[in-house]
Amino acid sequence: MEINEQLLHIRQSLSGIGPEIFLGFFFCFFLFSELLLMRWVAKDKISGWLHRIALTGSVITLVLVLNQWNDEPSYRFHPLLFLDHQAVFFKVMIIVAWIFTLIHVRILRYDFPPEFNALLIATVAGLSLLTMATHLLTIYLTLELISISSYILVALSPYKKAAEGGLKYLLFGAASSAVMLYGISLIYGLTGTLDITSQALTVGLMNNSSLVVTATIVMTLGGLLFKLSLVPFHVWTPDVYEAAPTPLVSFLSVAPKAAVILVLMRLAGTFPAEYFPILGGIALISITVGNVAALWQTNARRLLAYSSIAQAGYLLVGIAAYSRFGFEAAVFYSAAYLIVNMAAFFMIDLLVPQSNTLLTDFEGLGKKAVWISGALTIVMVALAGLPPTIGFTSKFLIFSSLWDSYQQQHAPWMLWLLVGGILNAAIALAYYLRLPYLLFFKDLKTLKNEKTLPNMVSSNVFTGILAAVIMALFFKPEWLMNWIASF
Repeated sequence: MEINEQLLHIRQSLSGIGPEIFLGFFFCFFLFSELLLMRWVAKDKISGWLHRIALTGSVITLVLVLNQWNDEPSYRFHPLLFLDHQAVFFKVMIIVAWIFTLIHVRILRYDFPPEFNALLIATVAGLSLLTMATHLLTIYLTLELISISSYILVALSPYKKAAEGGLKYLLFGAASSAVMLYGISLIYGLTGTLDITSQALTVGLMNNSSLVVTATIVMTLGGLLFKLSLVPFHVWTPDVYEAAPTPLVSFLSVAPKAAVILVLMRLAGTFPAEYFPILGGIALISITVGNVAALWQTNARRLLAYSSIAQAGYLLVGIAAYSRFGFEAAVFYSAAYLIVNMAAFFMIDLLVPQSNTLLTDFEGLGKKAVWISGALTIVMVALAGLPPTIGFTSKFLIFSSLWDSYQQQHAPWMLWLLVGGILNAAIALAYYLRLPYLLFFKDLKTLKNEKTLPNMVSSNVFTGILAAVIMALFFKPEWLMNWIASF
C-alpha cells in the first residue's frame, strides 16, 4: 500500500470511530472542566456540575453510536478494528450501562472524587474499542485500558475495604494479563499472525498437536475469562463486589462482560474445534461454583458476585453451542442480564443505601417499602430464570440453542453441559428467592432499617420502569430479537 493510500485509509478510519474520538476529547475536557470548576464554583457544587457534564457526554456518545447503525460493515485501521451491527449493538449496551450508573449515583446521592467520572469515561472508551477489536494485539491493549481504569476506580472508593479489594483486583488482573500475553505470543509463534479474521491463524493452529493448541487457547483466554469472572479467574470477584460502591459494582458486573462476549464470538470463527469443549467445560464449572458458593453468602453484594460467575457461565453456553442460534441467544442473554443485574444492584441500594448490604438488613423491609421490595422480587425471579420475566426467555433460548446443536453434532459434552445447566438453574432458586423471603416473611428488627427506607419519587418511578421492562420483554422479546436478527 502506497503512502497516499495509507493516509486515505487512516482518514477514512478516523471518520469511522467518531464515538471513540469523542470519548478521548471528552476525557480531556472533563479533566479541564474539573480544574475550572475548582476555581470558579463553590466546593459543595462541583460534584453536581461534574455529574451533569458526564451525563450530557454519555447521551451525546449514545447518539453518535446509534448513528453508526446504518454504516456499511468495514475495517478501521485494517486489520485492527471492524465495525458492524454487532459492534454497534454492544456499544449501545455499554453506554446504556454507563448512563444507568450515572443515574444510580444521582438518585442515591453518592459523593465520589471528581476522578471517578473521568476514569469511567476511559473505561467506556476501552470497552467501545474492544467491541470492534479483530486483532489480538488490539484486544490485549483495550483490555489493559479497561483493567487499569477499573483498578483505580475500585481503589478510589471511600470504603475501608476498597484498598484491599483493589489490590486483589490488581494482582489477579496482572496475573491473568501475563498469562494471556504469553498465550498470544504462542499463537504468533505457531501461526505468524495475530489477525483473528485471517485464515492463516486457523490453519496454523490446526497444523499443531491438540495438546499444544488446547494449552495455547486456554492461556490466550486468560484475560477474557478474568473480565467475565469465570473459573479459575473468579477469585477477585466477591471481594471487589463487597468493597466497591454499589453503582461501580453494578457497572463492572455487566459492561465488561458484554464486550468480552462479542470478542469470544469473533474468536469462535477462527479457533479450531478444541475451542468449544474448553468453553463448555469452563461454563459448567463456573455455573456450578457460582451457584454452590452463593448458597452460603450472608452479604447481598457477595451473593450477586457469585451469581454473576454463574450467569457468565450461562453466557458462555451460547457460544459453546457454536451456531447462529447460539450466538443470537448469547447476545439476547447479554442484553437481558445487563438490564436485570443493574436493576438488582440499584434496588438493593435503594432499600439499604450505601451500606455493607448484609442480608439481615433486608428483614421485614417489604412491609415498609412495598413498591421497591415488590420490584426487587421481580428482579430476583428474573435472575432465577422464572416466568413472566426476560430471565426465563433468555435461559430458554440458551438451553434451546445448546439442544439444537447437540441434535446436529451429537457431541456428548453438549448433553452433559445441558443437563448440568438445567440442574444448576434449579439450585439457584434457593438463593435467588432468599431476598424476597427476608423482605416479606421476616419481621423488621431495628429502627435503623426504618430510617434508611427511600421516599423519593424519582427512585420509585425509575424502579417501576425497570420492573415493567423486565416483564414486558418476556411478552415481547422481539423488541430485542429484531435488532439481533439483523446482524
